[in-house]
Amino acid sequence: MNPLLELSCSLRVGRLDVAIDARSENAVLGVFGPSGAGKSSWLAGLAGLRPARSARAVVRGEVLFDSAAGQLPPAHRRGVGVVFQDHRLLPHCSILGNLRYGMGSGRPGPTLDEVVELLDLEPLLGNRPAACSGGERQRVALGRALLAAPRLLLLDEPLASLDRGLRREILPYLRAAAARFELAMVYVSHELDELLSFDGDVLLVEEGRAVACGPVHELALRDDCLERLHDEGLLFRIPGRLSDERAGGLAWVELAGGGRVASGAFEGPRPGSGGEVELLLRPEDVILARPPFEGRVSLTNQLQGTVARVARTPARTLVEVRLADGGPALLAEVTERAVARLELAPGEAVAALFKAQATRCRSRVVT
Repeated sequence: MNPLLELSCSLRVGRLDVAIDARSENAVLGVFGPSGAGKSSWLAGLAGLRPARSARAVVRGEVLFDSAAGQLPPAHRRGVGVVFQDHRLLPHCSILGNLRYGMGSGRPGPTLDEVVELLDLEPLLGNRPAACSGGERQRVALGRALLAAPRLLLLDEPLASLDRGLRREILPYLRAAAARFELAMVYVSHELDELLSFDGDVLLVEEGRAVACGPVHELALRDDCLERLHDEGLLFRIPGRLSDERAGGLAWVELAGGGRVASGAFEGPRPGSGGEVELLLRPEDVILARPPFEGRVSLTNQLQGTVARVARTPARTLVEVRLADGGPALLAEVTERAVARLELAPGEAVAALFKAQATRCRSRVVT
């Protein structure tokens, strides 16, 4: 399969040489790594905002620019939009004026009315940026970038200046924009749960180089990635559909393979019965048990599966569990003593157990 995104850029920033190549089969690419790894510099090089020794971007087979082929237009002609952490709105213009400032690229794209409706900006149009909240200003910055009709949208930690509540408020708008306008996006963040909001790959960056690229649950099983991800708060995602049952104040989720999971925390607007949702769970919150297992424990969630892989580093061990009937994969962090005592090996039957309160549930589709 040909990748949807092919991005490369080489530049020098202070003492750091940044040379990152990324290929993804998904239209949304998350970029993750420690501060000073070169993530923002790489984005600035792709956007034409920093001088680069080489730069290339191919989106859905279309070459946006390629320095090696002598095709390197200036920043405003690359078809690349950028949303920064500090929004960079024009303070003397109204919100409507800021949105209109992004128009005029000549490329087909979303209309002003579509962007205003999608991002719920109608009540703000007559205001100036100073009269808006941080979350409102970031929605305006996103709208302005969308109205430039970019072929590639770069988001450089767009929610980093917002508190966690506002981040949860803005993320649905970003997901809705990506889905509605079929955007190719590169999203830089220090927060894994932000990157997991999108159905895309994650590029792991360190010291100006790409370490690996792929789904988070697959990267976590690689020896060269497990420690890096775990130290930043490793999460994995379980997709499903919301059940109409609400026993005990819990959100019940039906999994693709027929299993059922309860969550004690729902983030954002709750969809109706059958709505697409996802659960976020940490490997250290999953307990493994071997049959015969009677299930007489206080943990609400008890799922049957088989061991797929056991990944090890000097500091920790991670077990991938494939659920029965083609359900999603779970990750469980265990000790080497537990691996030996339970005889955990690929193909062995296990039960995965975790508390409802250990999960966070949120909608996957925004309408």
